Amino acid sequence: MNTDAGFVSIIDYTTDGHTTQRELVSAFAEIQERWVRFYPGFHSARFHASTDGTRVYNVVRWEDEAAYRAFVEESDTEGRMAAIIAALDGLSGTAEPRMSGVPTYEVVREVAPGPRRVGP
Repeated sequence: MNTDAGFVSIIDYTTDGHTTQRELVSAFAEIQERWVRFYPGFHSARFHASTDGTRVYNVVRWEDEAAYRAFVEESDTEGRMAAIIAALDGLSGTAEPRMSGVPTYEVVREVAPGPRRVGP
């Protein structure tokens, strides 16, 4: 089992189709590259697009909650939020956030590849 529990922020949007999905992923990847990826403790940003064109999940993985909190305190939140608003305004379709509250989570368990279990 992987003992690197980590900490994640999961950003969840509904979209009105595959074109908007692609545009949203492109715009948010650029935001991660410009505003986030160089902060200590940042591990990765993965984008998951639903096959039906209706959802995009951006899973941002951090070393731990302290690294995420330091990013929140030290980063240019106003500038990053302005970039997010501009990105959403620039989409050819519509994308709506689905997060309720702070979209942060502690990783508590992971099942990794391994041998097949035999018996109960």
